[in-house]
Amino acid sequence: MSSADAITPNPPTWVADAIFYQIFPDRFARSERVQKPGTLQQWGSPPTANGFQGGDLLGVVEHLDHLEALGVNAIYLNPVFQSASNHRYHTYDYHQVDLLLGGNEALRALLDAAHARGIRVILDGVFNHASRGFWAFHHIMETGPESPYLDWFTIYGFPLRAYDSKQKPNYAAWWNMPALPKFNIKNDNVREYLLAVGERWVRFGIDGWRLDVPNEITVDGFWEAFRQRVRAINPEAYLVGEIWQSSPEWVRGDRFDGLMNYPVALTALNFFAARTLRREFSNFEYQLQPLTASGALQKLTRALEAYPPAVQRSQLNVLDTHDTPRFITTAGDDESALHLAILMQMTLPGAPSIYYGTEVGLAGARDPDCRRAFPWDERRWHRPTWDWTRAAVRLRREQPALRHGRFIPIHGDQEVLAYMMADETDHILVVFNANESPAAPSLQIPVNLVMNRAAETLWGSVVKSEEDLQWGRAEPGEAGEMSVSLSLTLPARSARILKFPAN
Repeated sequence: MSSADAITPNPPTWVADAIFYQIFPDRFARSERVQKPGTLQQWGSPPTANGFQGGDLLGVVEHLDHLEALGVNAIYLNPVFQSASNHRYHTYDYHQVDLLLGGNEALRALLDAAHARGIRVILDGVFNHASRGFWAFHHIMETGPESPYLDWFTIYGFPLRAYDSKQKPNYAAWWNMPALPKFNIKNDNVREYLLAVGERWVRFGIDGWRLDVPNEITVDGFWEAFRQRVRAINPEAYLVGEIWQSSPEWVRGDRFDGLMNYPVALTALNFFAARTLRREFSNFEYQLQPLTASGALQKLTRALEAYPPAVQRSQLNVLDTHDTPRFITTAGDDESALHLAILMQMTLPGAPSIYYGTEVGLAGARDPDCRRAFPWDERRWHRPTWDWTRAAVRLRREQPALRHGRFIPIHGDQEVLAYMMADETDHILVVFNANESPAAPSLQIPVNLVMNRAAETLWGSVVKSEEDLQWGRAEPGEAGEMSVSLSLTLPARSARILKFPAN
């Protein structure tokens, strides 16, 4: 057996119980305690590519009550290091938190306050590329081919065309964007610099890293070394990669613990919003195509079963992010689609990640519109979405089988989708009706999952109070196992969740 074959996934134990909240720092909350150097855009004004609205890390500290009320217990922060962009993917100093966010002291305050409440914090690590302002690249711009940092980047000629918008840059840059020179990670000094950054902030107290475009770093051994160095400091540090496709080779135990689970996000969006989908938001990585219940169940099953159970439970299950239009906007403002997707997100293996503002109905089209400021005036909240999201989060936190159970596909037909989450104690049946009218599906369920038919309703109700579960006879299923039919009625655009004791 080769060493690769012997690798076993070992994600942190806490991730399966985590409910993340993704924060884009400039747009979440502004604190009066962080002095700003000049004029900012008005809070809540339409976001622009270069404008700053002044959110900061002490603003996050001051709104941890909101996160606790929602029920989340982990934060994923978009980049916080010094940068000349509002999104901070253009880093110029990886050792300093941006002063507009409050500096290193503000991150220290956030970590201390969050950890005191049992909330973990992971940072966004952007190690594929830096910015024109990064000190080593700046050195090359100033001193040319004689710079001792010349090999930190891949330079094709001089003078550098760093600000020439009419020509491609004459150096390797992310997507040929002059503002984003790519590191030459084949260089030992560059590799050591970045690995030390990974170590430094874990020592500082962060609980892990979300790694930006990691598949674009193709140097053998880099991510393996990153994992070894980080986990040597904190064996429970969570490493999650921004990879949009199903890619089990990245989570076999030597690189990442999980991936951003965009396949599940797209399945939920394409199924629940099939009738209202704004397909103009599609791109090569984000394909918007209406799905039937059968197609959705197949895609959902394939997305989950590509990974072993330990990895399934460590995936970061998103619905929308800073890189996509908001779910509610892509769904054509269909509130029911968002609500059903949130419930699916909270009843699948993997750590749910709520993009800030989704819980109050915050809308937004393509970047930069998907990065609007959080509306702290509660009169602007969509209360039904807030109440629904809190209830769905509470359900997940109260039911261990939803966090640690195994996924079992049950039914996909006539716009009704059903699956079970089963552990040693409980078998939980989740049924969605995406129809515009009531549905009365007959589900074929393996007998061993419903031996005790005294179901407890965890979510939803039947159309008429006198209607309840109708059981058929146990008969051999397609694979020969004994199954039993269960008929139930669901209102239009609704869900029902039932719990069956395992014994």
